[in-house]
Amino acid sequence: MKKALFVIMAFISVIASAQNKPEVIQLWQDGAPESNGLDPAKMVVTDSRASATTEAVLTLYKPSKPNGTAIVACPGGGYAHLALAHEGKDMASWMNAMGITYAVLQYRMPNAHSTIPLSDAARAIKYVRDHAEELGVNPSKIGIMGASAGGHLAASAATMFPDNASRPDFQILFYPVITMEAGVTHKGSRDNLIGKEATEELVQLYSLENRVTEQTPQAFIMVSADDRAVPVANSLRYAEALSNHGVPFSLHVYPTGGHGWGFRDSFIYKRQWTGELEAWLRVRIF
Repeated sequence: MKKALFVIMAFISVIASAQNKPEVIQLWQDGAPESNGLDPAKMVVTDSRASATTEAVLTLYKPSKPNGTAIVACPGGGYAHLALAHEGKDMASWMNAMGITYAVLQYRMPNAHSTIPLSDAARAIKYVRDHAEELGVNPSKIGIMGASAGGHLAASAATMFPDNASRPDFQILFYPVITMEAGVTHKGSRDNLIGKEATEELVQLYSLENRVTEQTPQAFIMVSADDRAVPVANSLRYAEALSNHGVPFSLHVYPTGGHGWGFRDSFIYKRQWTGELEAWLRVRIF
């Protein structure tokens, strides 16, 4: 009897595992429209980190009971690498438990080809929207999320979307890089995105406080006041621009925590930010 029960439980476990297994999607199956100039042989991808990425890959986590909302997550890493775990995949179970269809974007590193990350993010949003019916997603409830440089990418997708099919309906930003202005930006992110010898035109183009319009989607922003890597001024500038254009936003500045906490338990305000984000999603999005 015990052996039979064990076999049945094992079978159920296998079925559940298969159902929860994420789907991996190559976003540019016929080839991307532009190369970032990096050597594909030097690309390194592990469960927690990716670097020198030359492929755009979407890892899709489907909830057992979708509520119609989808989020595409863009991990950070200074536009040099990707923190795939604590700023991406580690949130999948939590998001799925809320009924959210969750996708983590492995975007290509720009290598000073500034248009490449945004083209990948726009492609990812469009993919989810094009497959909304089969995913159980409402095509008007597709959001973008990002941390640090990934926050810059998410905010770029929210302010520089090429067409309505690629426009996110909301944005969630963790300690985002917003401006490219020297002394306020994150220098590594700036150098990797627009180059060390960037023109003033490029600086202004990718300073996203300048790109906000009335068409920019609503935002949830969180940052630590003592962030030394990406100054809190980035989030404040973006919030001010949203306010000036009548775009709803929720801004949360935690007293301490520094930079890069993501979903880590070591961040002492984790219970606060997860609760506040859940409440915002339930009131504003669900």
